[in-house]
Amino acid sequence: MGAEGSKRWKVGHLRQSGSAIDKDLHQLIEKIGTETENRILFDVYPGNRLGDYSVVQERVSFGEVEIYVGPLSTSIDKRLILATTPYLVNNWSEAKKVYSQDSELFKTIAGFLEEQNIKLLGGWPVYFGGIALTEEPLQPGNADVTKKMIIRVPPIRSFELTARHLGYTPYPITWTYAKMGLKTGMVAGMIGGGAEGYAGLGELVKYYIPVKDHFEYWFVYMNLDAWKDLSKTEQDLFITSTRDMEQNRYLVAEAQENESIQLLRKQGTTIIELNEDELAAMREKIQRKVWPVLENELGPVFTKTVSEIHVSQ
Repeated sequence: MGAEGSKRWKVGHLRQSGSAIDKDLHQLIEKIGTETENRILFDVYPGNRLGDYSVVQERVSFGEVEIYVGPLSTSIDKRLILATTPYLVNNWSEAKKVYSQDSELFKTIAGFLEEQNIKLLGGWPVYFGGIALTEEPLQPGNADVTKKMIIRVPPIRSFELTARHLGYTPYPITWTYAKMGLKTGMVAGMIGGGAEGYAGLGELVKYYIPVKDHFEYWFVYMNLDAWKDLSKTEQDLFITSTRDMEQNRYLVAEAQENESIQLLRKQGTTIIELNEDELAAMREKIQRKVWPVLENELGPVFTKTVSEIHVSQ
């Protein structure tokens, strides 16, 4: 089919042109375009040009944007907090099992998104989270010490609770406004991202602590009506192509995470390394203090999903 009879779809993601996700996403849509004889033409909008991820999620729901790659907003459905449950996985091997198209977590999230008129296709693993700071905290490896520091957290309950129990005072704002918060001193740091994202903040980040509080996994999703308009062959192509992209990403993601940490170091950021005992103590405290709150707020779905994940690990 020629371009004249093709549909045009908007595709968005968070990072700048030329970034790892931008390159992978372009390869994905080029593959789909080639195998469908360009029945769909894709216009990629990098760097949050379509809006903050929480806004774009709603736009995908309404059909204003066809495809997006990014984290999930919990503003409409708080059950999506499951996607960023703190200390759900501890290493890349566990992450690959828990965050995959065949996992219990993925299937549960897919069901929630379908209620928002969104079809979940797959995902793109990014990194394990950490804390970026403008000043050195008190006893950074001890979660029981109050740091007396206000840090930005995403407007998601799980991050707010995690920051508080790690000793910080949480201040919920979106990533779009977080950099301004650091510049003005409104916040002394942030949680909810990782080295790759924080490296883009340059000299604002003086310290970085890889606390591994959550696994950052960007979901690849599309408008459900647009999905239903695809043929079965095209639907299969979207799913398998997204799976290929995800599996290829897992081959390089851990190495790229380490490269991002080294980039922070080169930019002058002090990396505060934590030992295994400190990380284990943080993990135990968050699971003991935060998980019961999430279980109470989300109900049986939290217990069922987390239990099945732990059985499989």
